[in-house]
Amino acid sequence: MSTATAGRAAAPLAGPDGGPATRPRRRGDQPRSLTHRPLTGLLLVTPAVLFVLVLVFVPLLAAIGISLTNFPLIGSYRFIGLRNYLSALTDPAFGQAILYTLLYTAIVTGPILVLGYLLAVMIRANRRWVKVLRTVLFIPYVVGLSTLSFLLVLEAQPGSGAVNVVLQSLGITDGQTAWLVDGPLATALICVLVVWGVSGLTMVLLMSGMQGIPTDVYESAELDGAGWWRTERYVTLPLLRRTIALSVIISVIGSFLAFTQFFILTQGGPGSATTTVVMAIYKKAFVQLQLGAATAMSLLLVIIIGLVTAVQFWLLRERD
Repeated sequence: MSTATAGRAAAPLAGPDGGPATRPRRRGDQPRSLTHRPLTGLLLVTPAVLFVLVLVFVPLLAAIGISLTNFPLIGSYRFIGLRNYLSALTDPAFGQAILYTLLYTAIVTGPILVLGYLLAVMIRANRRWVKVLRTVLFIPYVVGLSTLSFLLVLEAQPGSGAVNVVLQSLGITDGQTAWLVDGPLATALICVLVVWGVSGLTMVLLMSGMQGIPTDVYESAELDGAGWWRTERYVTLPLLRRTIALSVIISVIGSFLAFTQFFILTQGGPGSATTTVVMAIYKKAFVQLQLGAATAMSLLLVIIIGLVTAVQFWLLRERD
């Protein structure tokens, strides 16, 4: 082979623009950026995974271990298996607390949704005075049930409380009603307090969903001659299905975990007439000092909430 031929063989191939031609990409080759994407994604989610492991799964495993013992708040303990779960399932007080919590949840869920929806309809317009009204209606939720409950302790007193004064002026009571020492009356008063204090959150959620509905849909309904009620029923409500489902699920879970207002206003009394599930767990752990049994009751409550939430997802699922 001549020198010229060898030089031509050793010379790189020229590309279309006169530069060296690039090597054709093989089937298994991938861009460098693509090969680094899985590693980058793993590094980004690692803090969240560690957060969940440390603050969720590790305490959950510890709780399961404690529920299998006769762990007292103070003193030694031993393994007893599933005895705490069997005791909780056969405990009449725990069963009564579950039934009362279900009743309380059924009472407050509907009014919270209806009142929140009506408030959202009232403030969804972008007018100047509406912004002030939104703030005023949302203040009870920001203040919180703890503060509202302490205020209600004062305002529900016989004779001097605002509740009795207003009802006496309307001729409904004699002004001496002891609201917090009667089970049904205390339940009614707490339900009114919760509906008033929590509806602001439902209002904000539904208002956000309403503002996301295109105006073209309402214009089409108006051209078709639909009035306000038909527009709300056949346009707004179907398009708010997911937001309504979210609001209901949040409300139900919050009702199952109700504790603050009952602890401040009634301490679960009179007797056990207003004892919720969380209140029963609190008494078992910090009054009777049976932390193992209380932990088992807590895990049963988690299972109950999971089942109720799953049923809600199924009932409120999207349908064609």
